[in-house]
Amino acid sequence: MKNIFITGASGGIGKACCKAFLQKGCNVAAIYFKNEESARELTEYADNSKILLIKSDIASADDVKNAFEEAVQAFGTIDTVINCAGVSFGGLIQDTTEDTLSRLTDINIKGTFRVCALASKHMVQNRKGSIINISSMWGEVGASCEVAYSMTKAAVIGLTKALAKEVGPSGVRVNCISPGLIDTPMNSCYTKEDLDAIAEETPLCRIGEGEDIAKAALFLAGDESDFITGQILGVNGGYVI
Repeated sequence: MKNIFITGASGGIGKACCKAFLQKGCNVAAIYFKNEESARELTEYADNSKILLIKSDIASADDVKNAFEEAVQAFGTIDTVINCAGVSFGGLIQDTTEDTLSRLTDINIKGTFRVCALASKHMVQNRKGSIINISSMWGEVGASCEVAYSMTKAAVIGLTKALAKEVGPSGVRVNCISPGLIDTPMNSCYTKEDLDAIAEETPLCRIGEGEDIAKAALFLAGDESDFITGQILGVNGGYVI
């Protein structure tokens, strides 16, 4: 797992994954879109030869293709891809506008699909590689008032299982991490009272951290998991079992 390609690198989970792999001595292509300041903070964890910051809109097929090609040109090969880029929406189904639905599907489904397609072609040629998609526990069981978001994250799970069967014979593994509620900017809409209530309902009695997901990603990218593919790893403190 020498060369890593991570989308959503300026967000809570993506940034934690970038940091974890940089600290392991990996080369990391950190793909971000809007929050350049947050992405540039990653340079604190490695010298410039180890990290490649690429601004790219995951909803654009051309942007994704250019970003992947730039990373391959810089590192020679990509060993692990982690699809962290994602957006959420909370609201009743009848309040979900067409624009909101398009944004959710363009990023959470189509964006993940595009990266997986490019990574699969590259890794199948090399006959090795690991793709790690980030879904959500709501992709497994659904959430009231997050119907559209739950739908897109369920699609990521279906993509993972199908692709694992398709590329497995070529030595490429595809797995999915399904986080519970993680303390990230995406979940800043929750009040302290909300977070305390969810922590109380969680068997491990706390909210997750980005580092919890990064540890799971390190495992799924490493040799310790070389007989694991097509699996959904719940990292949710026991909230969903």
